[in-house]
Amino acid sequence: MNEDDIKQQLKMDPADLYREENYSDRTAGSIRRLVPIKPDGADDGAREVVFQGQTQLMTPMGALPIQFEIEAANIGEAAEKFAGAAEVAVQETLQELQEMRREAASSLVVPGQGGGMGGLGGGMPGGGLGGGGLQMP
Repeated sequence: MNEDDIKQQLKMDPADLYREENYSDRTAGSIRRLVPIKPDGADDGAREVVFQGQTQLMTPMGALPIQFEIEAANIGEAAEKFAGAAEVAVQETLQELQEMRREAASSLVVPGQGGGMGGLGGGMPGGGLGGGGLQMP
C-alpha cells in the first residue's frame, strides 16, 4: 500500500459528518446516537439520526465487542429495542465465528501431507525441510 492509498483511506468526507452522543445503563451496554451535521457543525435535518448499540460477549478468550444498528426514532425507543437488536447481532457474530473456525480447520497444513513449501522441500519426502527447524533464505 502506497502513501496515496493511505491518505485516501484516512480522508474524512465533510458531507458525511455526525455528532456522537453516548448513553448507557452501565450494565447491558451503550447506545451511540449519531446526529448528522453539516460541514459548519449545524444539524443536518436532511439526513436521519442513527442509533448504534454496543455490548460485549464474554468468551474464553476474553471480551468480544459487538456493535449493531438499532432502528429507532428516539433514544427511548432505541433503549427498548436494544436487547432484541443485540441478540440478533450476537447470533450473527457466533455464526461468523463458526464459519471462520470451519475455514481455518479446512485450510490446516499437516506436516508430511505435501504442499505448503513448493520447491523448498530440500529433497525431503512430503516437501518438508527436515530437522524440524526453520530455515531462512
